Amino acid sequence: MATLKTILIPAFAFSALGTTALPAQAVDAAAASALARKGACMACHTVNNKMVGPAYKDIAKKYAGDANAPAYLAKKIRTGGSGVWGAVPMPPQASLSDAEIGTLVDWVLAGAPAK
Repeated sequence: MATLKTILIPAFAFSALGTTALPAQAVDAAAASALARKGACMACHTVNNKMVGPAYKDIAKKYAGDANAPAYLAKKIRTGGSGVWGAVPMPPQASLSDAEIGTLVDWVLAGAPAK
């Protein structure tokens, strides 16, 4: 019999298994926005306009309907990287938990709705 620990999966993993991102009303926008500030994401990203990195709405648009996007974006947040949106590297966010990254991914894919 599986223990509770073995059957709990971070929210973003469900998307990786083939379901779509959470609808905007299911995303905790206040928590996600706070996490974006905690991880310094807002130093390079905004909701509506390209800054150093792409706007969250542009990320949501690019990955809309892509069943692999949640897992891909979670990995990208965790490890950082460059080349997808330009040459400026995105630093890794290794200090965020898998659950926090899942919250951010769901929020970004929902278009980063306001609180």
